Amino acid sequence: MKIALIGYGKMGHAIEEIAVSRGHTIVLKVSIDNLEDNTVGKIRQADVAIEFTGPESAFGNIIRCLEAGVPVISGSTGWLDKMEEVKNACLQRKGAFLYASNFSVGVNIFFEVNRRLADLMAPHPDYEVRVTEIHHTEKKDSPSGTAITLAEQILEKIPRKKEWVNHISDNLDELEILSERIDPAPGTHRIEYSSEIDSIEITHTAHSRKGFALGAVLAAEFIKGKSGLFRMSDVLGF
Repeated sequence: MKIALIGYGKMGHAIEEIAVSRGHTIVLKVSIDNLEDNTVGKIRQADVAIEFTGPESAFGNIIRCLEAGVPVISGSTGWLDKMEEVKNACLQRKGAFLYASNFSVGVNIFFEVNRRLADLMAPHPDYEVRVTEIHHTEKKDSPSGTAITLAEQILEKIPRKKEWVNHISDNLDELEILSERIDPAPGTHRIEYSSEIDSIEITHTAHSRKGFALGAVLAAEFIKGKSGLFRMSDVLGF
């Protein structure tokens, strides 16, 4: 499979290593040093594009890949206010698009556990719930996209929580997400339910970027030749 890497930072390098080890070829690498190569024509060389950039560029990159007729997966955060535009563009062009806040197989299993635990805890208001996330200091967004996904899953299952906030709160309607930035820390996410009687915690800790990179390559393998809108749950068969 021929892959275009739109974004060639630490994550792009990790994806390249995994992809090549699985027999794939990287035909395009776009970084801040060669933005002139980020064109529809050059993207068309690829079977699949993997987009990991930033909030200011992700939307344009995804649209460009769809215009090129190349299936695209994206792990960029901070642009999701334009998600409906991307979905509409994908469907209009009969393209293929997959977004995940986190491509790690372990994290996506963690998402399923979080959803199930929230469902079980919903009838028990004595338990207060909190999300905590820890990442390295170079991470641009706070809270992380993964933490937001976890929080939104909890909000779906526990109606007494109306919205998430990224600070300590005394408002029982609000779900706290507490963010820490510490080096070195690829990523830790913790959900805690606490009452006067006891506490229940579930935690996912990443040891390296390899889990994210492998998941991104698995998603690329899955989406090749397909059309439509997909999630990591489709890739993993949940």
